[in-house]
Amino acid sequence: MNNSEKTEEFYEKLKSQLYDTTLWPAEYLYKFIVLTEGEGVKAIKGLFNDLGAVIKTNESKKGKYTSVSINVRLKNPEAVIAKYKEVAKNIEGVISL
Repeated sequence: MNNSEKTEEFYEKLKSQLYDTTLWPAEYLYKFIVLTEGEGVKAIKGLFNDLGAVIKTNESKKGKYTSVSINVRLKNPEAVIAKYKEVAKNIEGVISL
């Protein structure tokens, strides 16, 4: 199984779990880690800016990485997964938690 298949399998499992455990529309908490240097934090904020999201950032102890927590109300699990894919496509080196 290649990485693309593993990724799609992961998203299908996540979608199923979200439908099973949450009444939609609902609040969803994203967590990402990016390098502090560069445009990663700004780019992530830009992808969620039009959704009325509450965005919090926290630099690591040494300042090399920044965690970005985003709390946003979404209509369904498909919207959650679409944002994960958008972030992965547009932000190099991002880690999704």
